[in-house]
Amino acid sequence: MNTLYLVALLPPEPVFSETWAMKQEVNRLTGSRNAVRLPPHITLIPPTRQPDEFEARCTAALTAFATAQQPLTVGLHNFAWFGNRTLFVHVREAVALKAFHAELTDWCATHLPEVPRESRPFTPHLTLATRDLPAAQVPELRQLFGARSYEATFAVQNFTLFRHNGQQWQPKATFELGGS
Repeated sequence: MNTLYLVALLPPEPVFSETWAMKQEVNRLTGSRNAVRLPPHITLIPPTRQPDEFEARCTAALTAFATAQQPLTVGLHNFAWFGNRTLFVHVREAVALKAFHAELTDWCATHLPEVPRESRPFTPHLTLATRDLPAAQVPELRQLFGARSYEATFAVQNFTLFRHNGQQWQPKATFELGGS
C-alpha cells in the first residue's frame, strides 16, 4: 500500500504558536478542519504517495542533503489568498528559501527520483486554511485578515518529513541543517 509523505519547514517559537493560533481561529470561525490538520508549515515537497520502503530511503537521502545545507532566514509578512480556497501568510524576500528549495528539488531528482517534480513554480507560503473554507464565509475572512498585519522573521535550522497515517499527518524525522 502507498502512503502519503510530505516535507515541510516548521517555524520555531514564537512564530509556531502565533501562526497556530491563527489556524485555530480560522477553524473556530469557519469550521475548516483543514486549518488544523497540520501544524503551521511551509511545504517543500508536496504530498506524494510512495510505498512504505520509501521512508527509510527518503530519511537517509534527506539526512545527507541537510548536512550539506546552511541555516537560512525566512520572513513572513501579512496575508494573501490563492483564489477563494486558500488563506496564507505571505513569505517575503524568499530568495534564500527558493534557492534552498531548488537545491532540494535537484537533490531529490538524483537521490529520490520517485519524488515527482512540481509542475507549478515554488511559491513559498504558510497556509492557514485551504480547500474546505465555506464559500459564504470567505468574504468575511478576507476582510478580517485584510485588516490585520503580521510580521515575523525566523531562522530555519531544520525541516521535517511527515507521514499520513490515514487520519492525520505525523512527523517521522527532522533533519538538522549543516549537521547542527
